[in-house]
Amino acid sequence: MGENVTTRRSAALVIVAEQLGEATAATKCHACGCFQAAVAAFEQTEPGRTELAPALARSRETFAPRKYDCLGCEICFPAIAENAFADAFPGEARAPLCPTDAPVERGGWPPLPGDYRVLRYGASVAVCTLNSASLTSDLAARRPPGLAITGTLHTENLGIERIVRNVLANPNVRFLVVCGEDTRQAIGHLPGQSLAALCADGADEDGRIRGAHGKRPVLKNVTREQIEAFRRQVELVALIGQVDADLVTQQIEACAARAPGPFEGAPAATAVRVIGAREPKRLVLDPAGFLVVYPDRTRGLVLEHYRNEGVLDVVIEGPTASAVAATAVERGVLSRLDHAVYLGRELARAEESLRTGAPYVQDRAPEPHPSERTEESCCSGST
Repeated sequence: MGENVTTRRSAALVIVAEQLGEATAATKCHACGCFQAAVAAFEQTEPGRTELAPALARSRETFAPRKYDCLGCEICFPAIAENAFADAFPGEARAPLCPTDAPVERGGWPPLPGDYRVLRYGASVAVCTLNSASLTSDLAARRPPGLAITGTLHTENLGIERIVRNVLANPNVRFLVVCGEDTRQAIGHLPGQSLAALCADGADEDGRIRGAHGKRPVLKNVTREQIEAFRRQVELVALIGQVDADLVTQQIEACAARAPGPFEGAPAATAVRVIGAREPKRLVLDPAGFLVVYPDRTRGLVLEHYRNEGVLDVVIEGPTASAVAATAVERGVLSRLDHAVYLGRELARAEESLRTGAPYVQDRAPEPHPSERTEESCCSGST
């Protein structure tokens, strides 16, 4: 073993012992899963059975029944110790993640929950705003055409795992813009720096992100195959520290303009089905009756509901399409979703007529099947 390696390892063991001593002296650490998990991890290493054994024994003597998994301390003594050890003993390091349950996958996209806003599945740009939640809201409100999803990131392990798996579940996402404020704590999670390090250098065989400086940059719930596919799928645009929504929007638009198309090398996963739309072939009558829509300069938007035998049942008047539609739903004058869609379309057209003065003629739904034809065969009337 070279002199430099020996010196580096000796220095690392000094740091580990010092940080364990700090945690041992801090009452708040005694019932913390972060401290207890670190001690257990060190005990499984060769240095933990030799040079570090006395410090680990003193630490274990202070253990109290676990009250919390992680306190999120500004300075995390076990994390400093684990990072120093991992750098000096890469073959020995088995540092655990913060003891938090992995999220359960669900149907649809994104498959994993998180603090994000979904704009459109088919767009090519994902934006991670790190700890700047207001930037997420601003970008979502702007809805630039190339933006698929935007959200925050607070941890360098489970949070990054969710990004990896959610991105892989959508082959249309080809760019990852990382912006917003990263943590500035003495030994913070540093999710932005860790995410950039993952995209640049990947992870080792134990899932530790190469070059990451966060508390515990270890990915346990994604495979190396998934990590490498993620790195091939997305191009990172690093804007860490940037909170100017105008500049970020410009980057989104620039990326979308050179999108290469869907990624084809992702590991097998449940995909969102894309179904081609088609015009309805025939009308299915609504048992609740049919509707007549017309704009009136004095009364606003008018909706008349008739029972299928042709008897007027109720008249709804309102200033906007949304108000009339919501009232119609509350009153139960619709019992089919396709009729609700039809009503929304017609009310919007009638509202536009009131606004612009353009003529409005209520559209007819497709002709009903002969077996369903009656005297009043339309879901709508014409005026």
